[in-house]
Amino acid sequence: ENPAQIGRGYVAITILDINDNAPEFAMEYEATVCENAQPGQVIQKISAIDKDDPPNGHQFYFSLTAEAANNHNFTLQDNKG
Repeated sequence: ENPAQIGRGYVAITILDINDNAPEFAMEYEATVCENAQPGQVIQKISAIDKDDPPNGHQFYFSLTAEAANNHNFTLQDNKG
């Protein structure tokens, strides 16, 4: 180390926004599947909101639990909305 090349300084960081609101479902959902539902039939559409979300901001992604992901009777489809 060359002491002539070492410098010290202070940095002030101002946080303008914090993630104080977790994403949540847009409403309370309850789904029912009829025994005669057809393959590929839409069962439920869901959406989420984030009160911290800036306009035109984040897109949410949903996933199935590991147990459900291995069950080929149910899938998720992203409608890009």
